[in-house]
Amino acid sequence: MRKNTLKRCGAALLCAALAALAALRLAAPDAAPTAGTAWPAVPTSAIVPATVDSFDVPCRAAILIDEDSGTVLYEKNADERRPIASITKVMTLLLTFEALEAGKISLDDIVPVSEHAYHMGGSQIWLEPGEQLTLNEMLKAICISSANDAAVAVAEFVGGSESAFVQRMNERAAALGMDSTHFENACGLDTEGHLSTARDVAVMSREMLLHHPEVEDYCMVWTDSLRGGATQLVNTNKLLKSYNGITGLKTGTTSKAGVCISASAARDGLRLIAVVLGSDSGKERFNAATALLDYGFANYENTAVPLPDTAPERLPVRHGTAGSVPLAYTAPDLYLSAKGQGGALTATLELPGELPAPVTTGQTVGTLRITAGGEECGTYPVTAAGDVPELTFGYCFARLARALLLVPTEC
Repeated sequence: MRKNTLKRCGAALLCAALAALAALRLAAPDAAPTAGTAWPAVPTSAIVPATVDSFDVPCRAAILIDEDSGTVLYEKNADERRPIASITKVMTLLLTFEALEAGKISLDDIVPVSEHAYHMGGSQIWLEPGEQLTLNEMLKAICISSANDAAVAVAEFVGGSESAFVQRMNERAAALGMDSTHFENACGLDTEGHLSTARDVAVMSREMLLHHPEVEDYCMVWTDSLRGGATQLVNTNKLLKSYNGITGLKTGTTSKAGVCISASAARDGLRLIAVVLGSDSGKERFNAATALLDYGFANYENTAVPLPDTAPERLPVRHGTAGSVPLAYTAPDLYLSAKGQGGALTATLELPGELPAPVTTGQTVGTLRITAGGEECGTYPVTAAGDVPELTFGYCFARLARALLLVPTEC
């Protein structure tokens, strides 16, 4: 008797499930839902970069960018391929810090000194073959004193040989979109074909500062010492003593490259990177970097993006295996704007009342528009932060089967 009752209950539940599914099918749209329009990941900036027509700086090539967004604020011959001297070491440092982050090496590791590293000319700390210094000490020598011998020793330690490491430098440059850059060595000594551009230098400098800010612990040190105080290190970046808010990054000088710098600074939430290539003297290099950074801080600011108070955390889903899906808002925390316009930023959210299933993670479901003074500054996608499959017969049947297994002996 109980078995017959259970069967009748199961049949009734199955019929109800089939009827509900049929109703869903009739109510569903004729065409399968499609993914939303893919909006750009970065805003369409209304900021037009200044050029030599606006003001000039004493160098062959230069660029000023906002570190957070990458927006170009000034450029002068920014795509002209040139030697970049010891600014090359930014890529050497980037690969080294990436290896540290991956756990492949540690700061306490002893870095061997080869005959090849020993014979590096230019700026150096006079390493001797077989001498034992830690990676931490080598990084000090590279960042503070721009030591070529230390840079090559670290390249050999990380890459197995300088040539293998240089190949990785070029691969990393390609991955970053540094299409006008080719490295021939790890330290920046003048070598045929060893070339980059102000724009590409800004790209790798930004990558370094955004993802490995610990480099500032080295490049912000004015003086230090090695070998128990026997070797004194003095920073080649004189802006550390003269510019308010300076955070780095790297100087460089050779006969072919001229006098160069990639300088970074931060004030009031705005972080800038100024690249200067081919100045005639150290004074002109620092004057050019100072003028670029001053221009940026005087004319631009970063403002918090005001997400609407009514922005929902979830959105209803129709005919899905779940009733709603969580949302992800991709707008940046800070938005670059011309000085004085940041307070006028407003955000408008465009979302449907509900979504048809299926919904997939990363699917664009709406748009966040940022405007200032009635003019659109940027658009950002609102995406689904989870999957919601479509309600199907198979899903209903499986749910029914699981429910039947839990049905008590009497209906």
